[in-house]
Amino acid sequence: MAPRATVRPRREEPALPRDASPRRYLMCPPAHFEVTYSINPWMDPTKPVDRPLAQLQWESLRDRYRSLGHRVDVLPARPGLPDMVYAANGATVVGGRVLGARFAHAERAAEAAHHLEWFRANGWTDVHEPEHVNEGEGDFAVTASWILAGRGFRSSPLSHAEAQEVFGRPVIGLDLVDPRHYHLDTALAVLDDRTDEIMYWPGAFSPGSRAVLARLFPDALVADGSDAAALGLNAVSDGRHVLLPQAAVGLFAPLRARGFEPVGTDLSELLKGGGSVKCCTQELRP
Repeated sequence: MAPRATVRPRREEPALPRDASPRRYLMCPPAHFEVTYSINPWMDPTKPVDRPLAQLQWESLRDRYRSLGHRVDVLPARPGLPDMVYAANGATVVGGRVLGARFAHAERAAEAAHHLEWFRANGWTDVHEPEHVNEGEGDFAVTASWILAGRGFRSSPLSHAEAQEVFGRPVIGLDLVDPRHYHLDTALAVLDDRTDEIMYWPGAFSPGSRAVLARLFPDALVADGSDAAALGLNAVSDGRHVLLPQAAVGLFAPLRARGFEPVGTDLSELLKGGGSVKCCTQELRP
């Protein structure tokens, strides 16, 4: 009788490191940051804000981008607009075209004009003022094939057709159902916009939207609730380095397993306003 063959468990090869691509970002310093009102569940006006610490944390994020070879432009902060630090909300830029924001809450409405003024003053000529409420990259995420668009708390569903006309890309509407994830960028992050690779937390979305995400992105990194609660999906990736809140510890190993390099970032003071890495970072796509 022939000896029985030994079946050895298959070894998974470690993922090869990814290639980063240079990016251009727009950020706004927290010079006037404070929490004096509440327009999302993260904001509590009874909790004091340490503005000097917020400034240091913001500068650390800005400097990290630059150390990775990315360009960071700075939008001047304006008195009376404490949420301008969340620069991602002020516009969406794809292929050199700029779609401005129209904010849902009166407290932030004046930010939109300052963003459009910056673009026009800095050589951007294809600039569109929106008709419908959208909060920039808070609710628009750009992949290679689509623009994913959040709705349910801030951005109007009517803004999706408007974005499709401006950018000439198919827009996929996604319904947000958890008030803590009032913007798409708190529940979903694009890991590689060259390969349609994303990570997201299913609990933030309606059943139909979860089914759409599973169909479009069957290999997505699916986060758990604890990392979502740390705003771990509010992340920025250059295709290799993924800057994300350092408290989202459960995402580090899965990102490394896929060849990404997670970079933990402390923006704990800015979390008091409901935002982290992505909220502070608008991408200027040429």
